[in-house]
Amino acid sequence: MESLKKKLEELNEKNIYPFHMPGHKRSNEAGIMAGYFDIDITEIDDYDNLHDAEGIILDAEKRANRLYGADETHFLVNGSSCGILSAISCAVSDGGTILAGRNCHRSMFNAAYLKNLSIEFLIPENRIISKDRNIMVPGIITPDFVRKAFEKNRDIEAVFVTSPTYEGFSSDVEEIARIAHENDAILIVDAAHGAHFGLDKRLPRDAVSQGADIVIHSVHKTLAAMTQTALIHVKGNRVNIDRLRRYLRIYQSSSPSYVLMASIDSAMEDIEKRGEEVFSKLLYYREKVEKLLNDTEYIKVYGIGENDDPGKLLIYSNEPGITGQMIYDILRREYGLALEMVGDGYALAIITGYDTEDGIARLIDAVKKIDDEIRSGYIDKYLDKDFEKKKIPENGEDPEGEDLGSDGKITLPKKAISLKTAWDKESEKVVLDEASGRVAGDFVNLYPPGIPLIIPGEEISNSLIFEIKRYINEGYNVQGICEGKEYMITCVKK
Repeated sequence: MESLKKKLEELNEKNIYPFHMPGHKRSNEAGIMAGYFDIDITEIDDYDNLHDAEGIILDAEKRANRLYGADETHFLVNGSSCGILSAISCAVSDGGTILAGRNCHRSMFNAAYLKNLSIEFLIPENRIISKDRNIMVPGIITPDFVRKAFEKNRDIEAVFVTSPTYEGFSSDVEEIARIAHENDAILIVDAAHGAHFGLDKRLPRDAVSQGADIVIHSVHKTLAAMTQTALIHVKGNRVNIDRLRRYLRIYQSSSPSYVLMASIDSAMEDIEKRGEEVFSKLLYYREKVEKLLNDTEYIKVYGIGENDDPGKLLIYSNEPGITGQMIYDILRREYGLALEMVGDGYALAIITGYDTEDGIARLIDAVKKIDDEIRSGYIDKYLDKDFEKKKIPENGEDPEGEDLGSDGKITLPKKAISLKTAWDKESEKVVLDEASGRVAGDFVNLYPPGIPLIIPGEEISNSLIFEIKRYINEGYNVQGICEGKEYMITCVKK
């Protein structure tokens, strides 16, 4: 099968002059980006249409479909976000109810807003990364949580889970699918970070093979594709495919990028031809990192479990003075290593089969050097003003624990009004320290990964305020908080 990129390159070999979009006309004189325009075209004769694919784009989608084993696969050029918007809009009626993990991506909330949905939340189990430091990461959604949710609410039309998570943890999708289907609900899995799952028998199983009805993959996150590329897969007969296609047309551009589509197909072709080699490198790199950093004392790499993503490296410190943000900053500033994100107490690095030996060696050497310096008593080097982030006083007694349930899991903020009502109401900025008891008028979240600390319509608590201030002090990117003379949070206007 000829690749989409090859077909686009062949167009340049034909003597066909473009009196059509794009405006750059594939000209070598079209500005400083001209060298990238040679395969950037629009929907012309013989080059198919993403929204009604029947030629070369359909062939490319079928290639992806063969790899993942779905019943139908569509290219996404507006990222996984448009796939999530389309999936939820298709699966849940206006004003209906969706059961969703609290650790889901912001796009799920956007879909809930647009469809005026009621959200029943699933709280993920915490994965303990370090017992000594009590570092915990949101983990999996257990099937038992899903089962109990249906026992309480029979109106749930769809279940939405993130698996694998940003940190690489996988839920039991097969059992969750069984429970959802027993209750006539559609299971949507945000597998944005698991596009490589199931493509090699040595990797964890993918959500498509485990019975999910709709699965969304971000091809660019872990495979060799450009940013903004994704796939949406449909399996089984529970999804109204015509309705899903309609929403894909709504949420995707009517002028989809052929460059991005060619990038998706290129990634699929590479796995088709070299998948064993690519994933052997990934597993080799992971084994090498864990083996060579096994004896570090202060900077540690969390060991991979059976169903965990080998491409996600969680790096944390057993030294109380070293935060995840500091690990991230030190690796970037001192060693030229740019990690993916910072979590609460850890930093996350992504490795793939497209990394290099040199890059992996640099990471290993850097972690060893930092560990050696801390062991030798040079921790003050990393506690100077360049790394110390404190900006605002954490006034008052630490209210940690006031929002903990009897099972030790953090309970959700109290819902005051619906998401849509709150987000549509007039809002105002309120000093963070004076916001306790007010209703949030916008999202507050750490980015990445974009999981909300509070959503519009929920009540702001003292515990949340303290938590937000701690994140600010430790240098996290807290979105939804305005910085000026004082820190402000958006609240529904009284």
